[in-house]
Amino acid sequence: MSYKTTYQQSIEQPDTFWAEAAQALHWDSPWDKVLDDSDAPFYKWFSGGEMNTCYNALDRHCENGRAGQAALIYDSAVTGQARTYSYQELRDEVAQFAGALRERGVTKGERVILYMPMIPEAVIAMLACARIGAIHSVVFGGFAAQELATRVLDARPRLIVSATCGIEGQRVIPYMPLLEKALELADAEDLPCIVVSRPQLPIEDTPLKADTWEDAMKSAEPADCVPVEATEPLYILYTSGTTGAPKGVVRPSGGHAVALDWTMSAIYDVQPGEVYWAASDIGWVVGHSYIVYAPLLHGCTTILFEGKPVGTPDAGAFWRVIEQHGVNCLFTAPTAFRAIRQQDPEGVLLENYDISSLRTLFLAGERCDPDTLQWAEKKLEVPVIDHWWQTESGWAMAANPMGIEPQEVKAGSPTVAVPGYDIRVLDDTGQEVAPGQSGNIVCKLPLPPGTLPTLWGNRQRFYDTYLARFKGYYLSGDAGVVDEEGYVWVMSRIDDVINVAGHRLSTGALEEALATHPVVAECAVIGVSDTLKGEMPLGFVVLSAGADVDEDTLRKELVQTVRA
Repeated sequence: MSYKTTYQQSIEQPDTFWAEAAQALHWDSPWDKVLDDSDAPFYKWFSGGEMNTCYNALDRHCENGRAGQAALIYDSAVTGQARTYSYQELRDEVAQFAGALRERGVTKGERVILYMPMIPEAVIAMLACARIGAIHSVVFGGFAAQELATRVLDARPRLIVSATCGIEGQRVIPYMPLLEKALELADAEDLPCIVVSRPQLPIEDTPLKADTWEDAMKSAEPADCVPVEATEPLYILYTSGTTGAPKGVVRPSGGHAVALDWTMSAIYDVQPGEVYWAASDIGWVVGHSYIVYAPLLHGCTTILFEGKPVGTPDAGAFWRVIEQHGVNCLFTAPTAFRAIRQQDPEGVLLENYDISSLRTLFLAGERCDPDTLQWAEKKLEVPVIDHWWQTESGWAMAANPMGIEPQEVKAGSPTVAVPGYDIRVLDDTGQEVAPGQSGNIVCKLPLPPGTLPTLWGNRQRFYDTYLARFKGYYLSGDAGVVDEEGYVWVMSRIDDVINVAGHRLSTGALEEALATHPVVAECAVIGVSDTLKGEMPLGFVVLSAGADVDEDTLRKELVQTVRA
């Protein structure tokens, strides 16, 4: 089936389209309605249905011939440790820890905050929460105490799971002082904790009500999966808000599982049994969706990498992981490749590794400048696919659908709208603009399954932030263009457009121009106040390793590049 036909069906017959996708999963109870519009614009998917995400990610595969297949590969470049968990081994660990949570009074619908580094216990804890119907909220390990405290206050968790430390390069980052301070700020010192004692910083006396992971696992009885309503939350993931208070993005259980499983074949062209690596962090949405849930739901092998693209030990770290584990599909942020390019602009380290298993590189998380995309294409000799999505969406909104019908790559564009997303561009009055004209990127409601249905405990803020400005549309917060061929071009956040003497300039477009200079590895543009023109763009650049240029000459060349 062609992309055009698939996309058209998803927009015109969403019930049929997503009901078919949902057949790939196990349901404890069938749904009453695929798309529930009884409370529009607060739409729901698979109302009345019951399922369990952990069962679909682990138990289902164990029962269908994948028990011995590698499910999770932990590769720590910072400690030298590595471990592979089969589907059966991971299921057993998850069931055991789910029992530890249940033993401490955690039940369906209660929240558990995970303040964790990139270690297997973090993935196990996420899946254990899902197993018993608890709602996890992962907080990026090492976040400041105040940030953690605000999330404790908002989520009101029954328990916290943490570790004694994270490791950044050669530095050990103690977590316990941050956790202790956060619970003090939240007036929650009595909140029970389970702490992974890492060898790099063994646990010591703490004022917290804490058990070690090892002790918690020893005393627990394995827990079975608990059926969960499809419309109930799987997790809360906090994202920054313009008012300063973090927004708790809610992820509905049923729609999330259906959408993520569908994306693995439709967008990423990855099949069960293949190796998928999202080089991200579990604290971010990419880590939730594509380190943990999507690959496991689809029966793939997923990689949990504790390290960096450079410095652990060098700019060949990614190539080593690809060769060692036979990675078929890599997903990371453009920043990672800019860092690799800055350290190894000629790709010399790549020559030391066999990366022939790699079929595709996907980039997301920020705008990918054409120069970075083209460098990656040239060095890796595989398709490099930029795609666009958000914490709120949970999966790609615009992408090159490699498993449906690959489209021509246009450097700088994340390609076309993904089936399920009716992407439009509106001017500030709410009128749709002509192809090629810039404006507010929106999605016509309803959003597809797996996207946020609300914000945790704040339905009004959800409406005000995303739905109020343009009736019948979801406001993405991004500015950009849809061209005559339907390609989406995301230029900047709406609030990243600067006004220079009456001219509205996208900082993203200016950054794209700067990035074309051969010695520029990374760049950023901001608006600064100017008494004459209101605002002026100010650019910052990081040069490629070994670049030897005169600063004044470079400055003039960069100004000319932007003005050309």
